[in-house]
Amino acid sequence: MNFKSIAIKTNTNFHSKNKYKLGYDLDALCKIHSDLIPFVFVNKYETKTIDFAKPEAVKALNTALLIKYYNIKFWEFPDNNLCPPIPGRVDYIHHIATLLKNSKINDNISVLDIGAGASCIYPILGNSEYNWNFVGTDIDEKSLQYAQKIINKNELSNSITLRLQSDSSQIFNGVLNETDAFSVSICNPPFYKSEEEALESTTRKLKGLNKAEGKPVRNFAGTHSELCYKGGEKAFIHNYLYESSLYKNQCIWFTTLVSKKDLVKGMYVSLKKLGATNIKTINMGHGNKTSRIVAWTFK
Repeated sequence: MNFKSIAIKTNTNFHSKNKYKLGYDLDALCKIHSDLIPFVFVNKYETKTIDFAKPEAVKALNTALLIKYYNIKFWEFPDNNLCPPIPGRVDYIHHIATLLKNSKINDNISVLDIGAGASCIYPILGNSEYNWNFVGTDIDEKSLQYAQKIINKNELSNSITLRLQSDSSQIFNGVLNETDAFSVSICNPPFYKSEEEALESTTRKLKGLNKAEGKPVRNFAGTHSELCYKGGEKAFIHNYLYESSLYKNQCIWFTTLVSKKDLVKGMYVSLKKLGATNIKTINMGHGNKTSRIVAWTFK
C-alpha cells in the first residue's frame, strides 16, 4: 500500500534552523533505532505516526532522533524521569544562538543550564548543534548520576560538567563561584504547584488527544522535582529573577521558558526594578501550544 506520507508532520512555527519544521521520517528513524518499530502505526489518514499519549513511544522516538541527528549513542534514564520532546528543546537552543549572535557573542560560548535533569537534554543538543560548553545544575542527585552516565558514554565530559544544587530554595547560590562566567543561562522551570495540578494538565492534554480513558499518564513523564515547585511557575521564575540580580556579573544573558503568558508583564516590572538594562520576549510556537522565552541582561 502507498501511504500518503512517511513523516509525522510537526509545525512550521519552529526556528528556521530547526530540523523538524517539516516533520520527521519514521522509516529512517526505525532503521537506526529498532525499538521505535512497535510504536509505529498507520492512522485513519493513511499516515504513519506514533501514539504520543504513550510515554514509551515518545521516549523511543526521541532516542531515535538523538541517534540520527546528534551522534548520541547512549541516552538512558528511568522511565519516571522527564522525557523531553527534542523538537521543542532544540528550538530553545536555536533561539538562544540567535540571541547571542545578535549580541555579537560568538566565541567560547559557555551556557549554564538550570535544571539539567536526568536526560541532560539541553547540554547534549547545544553541544552537538553549536559546540557550546555547558555547566548543568540540578537539585536531584540521582538525576545528575544518570546525566553523568550519558555524558561519559557519549564522551562529552570535556564539554559538559554537572553541579548539585543542595538547597532546593536556591538557584545560583551554592553552585556558582566568583570565577564563573557564562554567556547565557537557560531554564525550563517547573510549571506546577503540586502533583494534583500537573495531573489536571495531563488530563486536559489527553482529552485533546482523545485518550481520556483510564488513569492519566504523562506522555513525557516527570518526577515531582522536575514538574513541581512551591508556588508554581510564578514563584520559581521570580526567585530566578531576584537571584540573577545578585549574580549579574556571572552571566551576560539570563533566559527562561515561560508557559503562562500572563506572567510576562510582572516579570518585566520586576526586572526593571532589579536593574535589568535590556529585556526581550522571544515567542515560540510548538504545535497547538504557544510558549515563549524571556531574556534579560544587566550589562
